[in-house]
Amino acid sequence: MIKIPGLIDPHVHLREPGATHKEDFDTGTASALAGGVTLVLAMPNTRPPIFDAETLEIALQAAGQRARCDYAQYLGAGPDNARSVAALARQAAALKMYLDATFGQLRLDDMSLWHDHFSCWPGDTPIVTHSESRSMGAAILMAHIYGKPIHIAHISLREEVLLIKAAKQHGIQVTCEVCPHHLFLAEGGIPLAPAGDDCCSDGLSAGRSEVRPRLATRADVEALWENLDVIDCFATDHAPHTLVEKDGENPPPGFPGLETMLPLLLTAVSEGRMSLDDIVQKSVINPRRIFHLPEQPETWVEVDENAIYEIKASEMHSRCGWTPFEGWKVKGRVCRVVLRGKTAFEDGKVVAETGYGRNVREI
Repeated sequence: MIKIPGLIDPHVHLREPGATHKEDFDTGTASALAGGVTLVLAMPNTRPPIFDAETLEIALQAAGQRARCDYAQYLGAGPDNARSVAALARQAAALKMYLDATFGQLRLDDMSLWHDHFSCWPGDTPIVTHSESRSMGAAILMAHIYGKPIHIAHISLREEVLLIKAAKQHGIQVTCEVCPHHLFLAEGGIPLAPAGDDCCSDGLSAGRSEVRPRLATRADVEALWENLDVIDCFATDHAPHTLVEKDGENPPPGFPGLETMLPLLLTAVSEGRMSLDDIVQKSVINPRRIFHLPEQPETWVEVDENAIYEIKASEMHSRCGWTPFEGWKVKGRVCRVVLRGKTAFEDGKVVAETGYGRNVREI
């Protein structure tokens, strides 16, 4: 048995308000604890989106009643709310800007709208962008022009990690995250080593493999592994949808991931692809530094690093009821989670009560 700090996931979609048939703060944070995650940062593209004082209060009230682990809530950058969200910055995890593959009230399809947010948002927490390939390069340039820290969500491509590497070498304030599904799956949901070696799957169906950014080529995945030192954080981009939705005519993009991230990473440790220190650095120390998060006292995760088992959605706590890693053999099981001195998860059961989680922006 080994003991590690409680993990921080800086990128989760908990679907509340507006889509609680897929997830809510109760089931989502239960899933987090089962995966060894004791602090989540919730994304703002809900229904309605979290992009002003009123909608922020709706989300925080829901979290206050139902969250089982600690949390903070993102604000979303819209086309006409740059000044109003900046005034709420101290209450938020950070600002999220959707520069690719989004619609509705958080769509920013004019670069002049980017300028407004980069100029108004205070520089003590980063601007987080969904920006891919060329739009990512443009976002890094704009952050540099305005002297603001920028965090790039879910990088997936060789060209992205190499650009971020070059930007860091030139002193630009840029950090980034990678999701386990972009490290362990290639186009079509094809499993890659190490975790896929013992998996019989030939891939995922078209609907179930839908995710944004899309699953990339084997060469892209290898480039992420080769440049793991450039990547600051591991993040799940936990984005639950039901199987009815994923198997339907218009499958929404996204995977659940809160309960599979740590066992996948621990399996990579057992294969020599990374170290346990890498997990702690990229899932605790760096997210805390980047997002200026408080330490969680008396908080840790106990892991049986030798336990070998198959990932099964039937044993998970997310409401969506499936995982792209079904049947994968992994090594490393979360046995117990202690949050602020109280056992929150033990022997497969979440014991933390709803409402036990704290808003870390109020501490």
